[in-house]
Amino acid sequence: MNDELLLRYSRQILLPQIDIWGQERLIQARALIVGAGGLGCPAAMYLAAAGVGHLTIADHDQVELSNLQRQIAHHTGDIGKPKATSARETLLALNPHTRVDAICERLQGEKLQAQVDQADLVLDCSDNFATRFEVNRACVTARTPLISGAAIRFEGQVAIFDPRRADSPCYNCLYPDRGELAERCTEAGVIAPLTGIVGSIQALEAIKVLLEIGRSLTGRLLLLDGLTMEWNCLTLARHPDCPTCGQ
Repeated sequence: MNDELLLRYSRQILLPQIDIWGQERLIQARALIVGAGGLGCPAAMYLAAAGVGHLTIADHDQVELSNLQRQIAHHTGDIGKPKATSARETLLALNPHTRVDAICERLQGEKLQAQVDQADLVLDCSDNFATRFEVNRACVTARTPLISGAAIRFEGQVAIFDPRRADSPCYNCLYPDRGELAERCTEAGVIAPLTGIVGSIQALEAIKVLLEIGRSLTGRLLLLDGLTMEWNCLTLARHPDCPTCGQ
């Protein structure tokens, strides 16, 4: 790192759990972010600001006026732009030292698997079960850690599924794939700061996983009730009969 980067990341480098070696590791890391909405925006911005060297953002939607209440990487002038492109511009303005790839389509099948194979970890910031299950299957196949987040109304949740660990469940262990439609904020609503809280936690957990520091949320489900500000953490077990990761 040169002097500019040392100064940019100095507050992280001061942390004994990170130091120079950890910052260098972040600079070499690659993360895939699926979804550039309420969760993907803060998660991507904090990862870029923290110095994660290569971010890939995938989203097939365009920026709409109703997105601006919570999707903080997009601005009024971005309405009509592809979300992945808009997010990329914001991230590069925040940290031009981070490489950002924008994928303006829904990642599926072989294309999704190829991106997951290349990533050190994946952040699922999507808003529907179909995408979540497909991303989960790709991560299990590639043995890539998955940081999953969700937010609706005043309720948020975060969990990590790490197929590198024999005791870690996958997303399918927590939620059976029965074809139900996920309730979305377009139908139920969501309070703006909640998505920032959940996305920020996803970014923090991603950094911890990349650096192998602290105790991650692997095998646990963190729940937040924003109306009462009560946090709960549930232990998740791997399901032996899970159709995705089971024996």
